[in-house]
Amino acid sequence: MPRESRLPESYGDEQPRELVELGRLIAELPEEHFKRLEGSYNQVVDCVTRRRRILTLVQEALSQLRLDIKYLMFDLEVTRGERDELKHQLDQIERDGYERY
Repeated sequence: MPRESRLPESYGDEQPRELVELGRLIAELPEEHFKRLEGSYNQVVDCVTRRRRILTLVQEALSQLRLDIKYLMFDLEVTRGERDELKHQLDQIERDGYERY
């Protein structure tokens, strides 16, 4: 008869399958070995979870940065277009002004 898992089930959904398999193997060990490895395994799981969260945050930040850069590039193009148009108008005014004299 299979023993009940002694490790939290929530790890299975969000962890790599290798880590879940390691947890299953540790849970099947005799009690004395299980107790020695349980804390270390939980630390590894916490570390992997934390790294995954950090990676997700970094990916979201990069996506937002890319979007911000696209907006800035668009704004820069529009500003350059406005500058060129105003420069053209100023040149036109200066030419018209000189032609009067």
